Formats: sequence, structure tokens, C-alpha cells
Amino acid sequence: MSVKFTPTRLKRRLPVPSDIDIAQEAELKPITQVAEELGLLPEELELYGPHKAKVRLEVLDRLHNVPDGKYIDVTAITPTPLGEGKTTTTIGLSQALGALLGKRVFTCIRQPSQGPTFGIKGGAAGGGYSQVVPMEDFNLHLTGDIHAITAANNLVAAAIDVRMFHESEATDEQLFDRFCPADKTGKRRFAKSMLLRAQKLGIHKTEPNDLTPEERRRMFRLDIDPASITWRRVIDTSDRMLRGVTVGKGEEEKGFTRETGFDITVASEIMAILALTTDLKDMRERFGRVVIGVSRSGEAITCEDLGVAGAMTVLMRDAIKPNLMQTLEGTPVFVHAGPFANIAHGNSSIIADRIALKLADYVITESGFGADMGMEKFFNIKCRTSGLIPNVVVLVATVRALKMHGGGPKVVAGKPLDAAYTNENLELLSAGLANMVHHIRIARKFGVPVVVAVNRFATDTPAELELIRKAAVEEGGAEDALVCEHWEKGGEGAVELAKAVMAAAEKPSQFQFLYPLSASIKEKIETIAREVYGADGVDYSPAAEARIEEYTRLGFDALPICMAKTHLSLSHDATLKGVPKGFRIPIRDIRASVGAGFVYPLLGKMATMPGLPTRPAFYDVDLDLETGRVLGLF
Repeated sequence: MSVKFTPTRLKRRLPVPSDIDIAQEAELKPITQVAEELGLLPEELELYGPHKAKVRLEVLDRLHNVPDGKYIDVTAITPTPLGEGKTTTTIGLSQALGALLGKRVFTCIRQPSQGPTFGIKGGAAGGGYSQVVPMEDFNLHLTGDIHAITAANNLVAAAIDVRMFHESEATDEQLFDRFCPADKTGKRRFAKSMLLRAQKLGIHKTEPNDLTPEERRRMFRLDIDPASITWRRVIDTSDRMLRGVTVGKGEEEKGFTRETGFDITVASEIMAILALTTDLKDMRERFGRVVIGVSRSGEAITCEDLGVAGAMTVLMRDAIKPNLMQTLEGTPVFVHAGPFANIAHGNSSIIADRIALKLADYVITESGFGADMGMEKFFNIKCRTSGLIPNVVVLVATVRALKMHGGGPKVVAGKPLDAAYTNENLELLSAGLANMVHHIRIARKFGVPVVVAVNRFATDTPAELELIRKAAVEEGGAEDALVCEHWEKGGEGAVELAKAVMAAAEKPSQFQFLYPLSASIKEKIETIAREVYGADGVDYSPAAEARIEEYTRLGFDALPICMAKTHLSLSHDATLKGVPKGFRIPIRDIRASVGAGFVYPLLGKMATMPGLPTRPAFYDVDLDLETGRVLGLF
């Protein structure tokens, strides 16, 4: 049984201090108290210090018959490079529901990458008086999940290259002896992955010595085509110089040189699998299905074929457990997984959502960037896998972003905003409202009610805010639109939003997917391009055409689509603001994340490794050596 929830009182000050000052001044409950208030048992927790813990998956067995709470996704309009406060709104809404309205609420969000934390965007703990705490832990290593992903991903990369290296200098019999060595009694045995490979190849033998010479060759010589390898190494740092690298330059590796590169860790398929898996068994099976390339004969080569899927699972066995934290007002938060929404599917884990829905009346999750990005993938990918049906979409909009879409001056992170954004300008704002209306309509295509949260900034005027509210309801068809002040006031500033969300959640859901899985790869891509982005059509490069043909032959055409594109425009071109017309989507390449369960086209010049700006955020990050406090995070 849970105990009565006790909200944490905010220590609000004006002017509002920096995010890190607010976080470090906060009073935090022991994480054991947060868990007890939820109804978690002590044996279901693994403590990582006094203020964070992992939750064991066994809790789902105990709560199997408990009905799910309401499921709410927070998304946004097309943002400026500064971000529009989506995470801050997610947390403010949760604080309003839990600390002010007395509802059982759970927030489920992603763990931030060190790429943006030390780059230009900063951390992702929210802001002002709507934050997850401890903020420093949240934005840095937390419990090491991202490190585990990096280790597992790079183990696969090493396995690929070493397999090609050793196969080149060994006969079929030597490979057989190495993979199935005899013990002291002369007995040979198959490893688990070898048995699974035998099943894949239709070889129904369990004793290695029973294999014919041809079966030994098929079993142990993968004959990977180096040109087909799509698996890359990863690091959780924005390092543009690693986008393209040459491996195999060592003295002993000459002759095995090949061109490859690094992605940022949050773009790894392993991260996507962590977010989409349902339990440890499912994760092990997904790792086994990961396709890294094809053989010279056209066979898909998987991590199971490489014999590395079991080791990947061992490295990830703790990362699969969601991390429990709290907001500034003491409401519970799950922080789990962190796939980017412009590269991957941009949503926190299914496991965290499932546990939260058993423990709370309302679960507030957030999908990355705009409704054309993380929300579309939330519905078409995450909801397909989880079977969970969303009740409400909350769409975050700001005056400054809508003015940008109306033709306002370029917004550049780190530079002062033009006066057009800080002075009232109803004409400029009116010209940009179409972007918000388009995003509302995207959500409504899926049959989900939409509530607009207008995240208020200090320079916004009443006339500007009312103009947005009116357009959201009358033109977009939103259920309601509320002005929110949660950054300044915490949950108190989002109470009216919370009431509107509760009302919308009571309406019957008419949820539907945008496309059937039986559609072809091109049909699915073109449906998203037309229905979500508003494009006139799609153009495929020769490389993309070849991939589509290959993936269709291999049976990957039945997977959903995860578009990798810029988050700064509804189109593929970041410079096209508002609601662009008359454009076509260029597909540069297509890759398959078979273990995660989707195919991802690369639109235009989309990169899977971000770069650092001239003056990265790490310039301001330091440690106070006298107090031990972290300085400069934001």
C-alpha cells in the first residue's frame, strides 16, 4: 500500500534564479519516500545514493491486474534553436496535477545526452521552478545507462572487424576448431548463439561433430561484405571530426582498412531497443535480430550470427531498469532511455510508461521536438510496440517561435533576441500561427484530443497570448488552449492546463495509426511526407532505391518508418519556416534497425553525429572545489 503523498514546498524567489541555483536550493525527499508514496516495495528498489534509484521490472508482475491510468503525451510546434520549454511544461503539468490538485501522477521522460548538455542546448531537466532533481545527476551520468549503451555498441563494432580479420586467414576447419574447441575429453559444444544460427540456416543438428564440411562453412564463415556494413561506433559527445574515420590502419591490420564513422550514443540502435523493449527476454531477442550488414551472398548478418548478442544483454541488464527521481515539488519521475527525435524515435521507454501507468492516475510523457517528429514516432512506432493508447496530446507553443514562423529574424542560440521577439507584434505573430494549427491537425489525424499549452515568457503581451489561444481552438480545433507560467510559479502556473488535460482525458479515444504495416516502404515514407510534413512528393537517391530493394528482399518492409530529419522545419530544410509549400522530400539513404523494429530514412543532409558550436556550454561548467557544487549547468 502507498502512503499519502506529501508535496515539497517550493522556495520561490523573484527574479527567478538560474536553474542550477534553484535545483541546489531545493529540499529533496529521500527517494525511498518517493517510492513508498507510489506504493513500491523496498525489494523493488535498487538505490543509487539518497535521491535516485532503479526500479526492478518484477513490479509489473505484482501489479499485473491493476488498471492503467490516463496516458498523456507532451509535444510542441516546430521550435526555435532555443527550445520552447516542452520538458518544463511536462514537469509543470505533473507538479500541478500532483502537488496542487492531489492526483496520483507520474512523469516519464528521457535521459539527456552529454552532446547537447555540453554543446549548445544545455541539459533537459526542465527549467525555473519546474525541474527534475538532482539536476546535476539528471544531466550527467545518472546511473550509467548511456555508458552501458556505448560499451555494448562498440563491442559489436569490434566484433564485426575482428570477425572479418580472422576469417581471412583461417580455413573452414580452423574456424570450426576455434568456434567449437574440444574440451579435455574431446567433447565439442555449441554456444547458444551458434545453435540459433544453425536454426536460422535450417541446420537441425545439436552436436558440432555431426556437421558436414559444407555445414561447417555455412555456420562459421560469415563472409561479411565490408561495403554493406551499416553499424558504426558511438560516443556520447558531439564530435564532428568523428563523422568519418578510417579503421584498420595498424601494422597488423593492413589490408583491412575501411571507411566508417561514429554516431552519437543516443542514435545507437541499442538506445532505440532500450526504449522499445518490453522485458529482458525481449531485449535479448532484439539484440540477436540486429542487422549489421550482409554477406557477399546477400544474407543478412545479425548480432546473433556474430555471437555477441548475449554479451550485449549482460552489459545492458541493469540499464533496462528505469531510474526513479522527483520534481521540485516532490512528484515522481521516471528517467529512462534517451533516443534523439531527429535521428531516432525520440521517446522514453515503454517499460517506464508501463510501470508508471500501474502506479498513477495520470502518466505524463514527452516526445522529442515537434508533433511532426517525436509525436508521430510515438504514435506510429512506440504505441504499436507497447499496445498503449494515448488519451491526450498537449502541444506546447510560444510567442517567439510563432513569430519566427511568421518571418521573424533568425534566432541563434547564444545571441540576444531581436526586438521583434520582445516587443508586441501581432502582425508577425498572426503570420506564424499556421505552424501551430498544422501541428494540432497532425495530432488530430491520429484521433487524439489536443490541448495547447502556451508557454508564457516575460515579454509576451496579453494580446499576443490571446491571439494564440483563439487560433488554437477556432482554427486548429484544439479542445482548449491555456497560458502557462510554470517556469516562474511551478505547478501553480499550470493548474488551469492540468484541469483542461483532465477534462480532455475523459473523452473517448478514437486513436488510429497513420499507415498499415502491410504498406510498402515507399508507401509508408510517402504517407508521412504528405500527411505530416505537407510535402508534394518524395525523391529517392540511387543508394536509397538500392536499400529499399534490398530491405524488401530481406523482409524488413513490414517494419514502421522512423524518419531522420531536421527538427527546425516541417520539411527537410531547416531554413523553411512556417508551413512550407511546394517542396519534395529527398531521401539520401535508408538504414534498418531491425532489432529496434523500424526502418529509418535519412532526409537531406541529416547527420547522426552533431557538432559543437564555437563556444560550447562546457566553457561554463566547473566544480567549486571548496563546496563540491557543480557550477554552470543549465
